Amino acid sequence: MHRFQVMAGAAAWLLGMAGPARAEEPRVELRAVGELGFLDVLAHSLREGSDGTIFRFPEDGGQDNLYTFVRLSAELSLRGRHTVVFLVQPLDIQTQVVLRRDVTLDGLTFPENTPLDVRYAFPFYRASYLYDLLGGPERELSVGASLQLRNATFVFTSADGTLRRANRDVGPVPLLKVRVRWPLSRNWWVGLEADGSYAPTALINGDDDSATTGALLDASLRGGVRITDTVEAFLNLRYLGGGARGTSDDNGEEFSDGFTSNWLSTATVSLGLQYRLPALD
Repeated sequence: MHRFQVMAGAAAWLLGMAGPARAEEPRVELRAVGELGFLDVLAHSLREGSDGTIFRFPEDGGQDNLYTFVRLSAELSLRGRHTVVFLVQPLDIQTQVVLRRDVTLDGLTFPENTPLDVRYAFPFYRASYLYDLLGGPERELSVGASLQLRNATFVFTSADGTLRRANRDVGPVPLLKVRVRWPLSRNWWVGLEADGSYAPTALINGDDDSATTGALLDASLRGGVRITDTVEAFLNLRYLGGGARGTSDDNGEEFSDGFTSNWLSTATVSLGLQYRLPALD
């Protein structure tokens, strides 16, 4: 009897050293995530019309400042394995410049020294599904897919309002998705997340022209800390870039031949908060 008590005490001590048992995943869990930081345009070019000028936004369009970056998402997790994510990503950059050279957009030439108002808006909405291969509450290795809806608007207007070109585009963008989270200690963790695609055909890219090519990469590296059982904070470094090149019949202006080449490359630094609503067991 004494020997049994000693063995039981030793087992209890070992379990205590190992820490508390890992809690089971809740049946349903809802999380709200928000990020706030700044965005830096690394490179950005636009060409509208097959005979148009390559307009480089940092040099020609004044996109050489830092811009406010906001990202909001909601996540629904089912039994710790299946996660559905809905994301809203605003992006609307408006600048004012004086052109240092002639610029032709969709057949219209804006002369050198023209005061120009430039709007580049590329907000998007994204729905994702993820399946966690590990299935634990602290570690995650999830793979899945996303469907993004782009909603682009490019507007160039002379300050006196006499010259203007505008281009609008809405369409679906399918993506592959991966997400990883790994604990460093009881409260600290690191993670990465990436959505991306390369679409060499119009069928995949959501356009009518077989010559259209599109690509997108939204990849981030983050480190976070658990503040309470329901609140976590994290620092996020993100690359967001992509674009498309091709001809479309629907660009919003009858005077254009429909050709557009638009490529954007940005980096963001943001602070984020995640709030985990009370679980439904």
